Amino acid sequence: MRIRTAAQTDIGKIREENEDRFLRDDELRLYAVADGIGGLAGGAEAAEEAVGQLSTLTRVLPADGDWDFPALIRTINQHVVRRGRTIDELCGIGTTLIVVRLSHQHLQVAHVGDSSCFLHRDGALEKLTLDHTVENEMRARHGRGAADHLSARTRNALTRCVGQPKPPEVDILTRPLKAGDRILLCSDGVTRFIQEPELADILGQAAGPTEAVEALIVLASERGGFDNATGVLIFVDEV
Repeated sequence: MRIRTAAQTDIGKIREENEDRFLRDDELRLYAVADGIGGLAGGAEAAEEAVGQLSTLTRVLPADGDWDFPALIRTINQHVVRRGRTIDELCGIGTTLIVVRLSHQHLQVAHVGDSSCFLHRDGALEKLTLDHTVENEMRARHGRGAADHLSARTRNALTRCVGQPKPPEVDILTRPLKAGDRILLCSDGVTRFIQEPELADILGQAAGPTEAVEALIVLASERGGFDNATGVLIFVDEV
């Protein structure tokens, strides 16, 4: 498999701290984005702990073997919970976490929260993840009308995160890879300000991942920079 990758994060123009973290490990072909929950103390610490533990725990796993991502993220969750007790014993800390691994000509995605993974293939963009928000959960359970009365703040509230006392349910997805695939992991500081057709254009037209991820971060900043923005981009040149 031959790939090219790039990653970038930006604090934006409003926030006093960048609470996003990312992992770009080309040796293990392991990538992640974590977005610390800003409504709690220690959002940056939660994201840092999640990404750091992911890197540490996977280093001792067989590089060519199958990984149990739900169990791995449960262990990461325990570490974030423990760190949270030292920062805010009452409320704790929390973060989103999206992880991508390329292995055996397949793309594996593990996902908790509202950071996103997109697949650009054959000129079309597909969002592989569903945001774990109140609005999406209500729509899944009760249909479209049930969520219509939600406020903007309520509808975007997370229903799952890493750092909650009860281990979160982890969404898992596996897809076969094709040459030409372009895979984007990003925080909501990107998706809140850049529409999917624009994402598709940027990913499809860029000659390389560095050019594309820089364009995404710059565009999010030009539209206000109201949040931290982070992207990790993988170009699959050969499977």
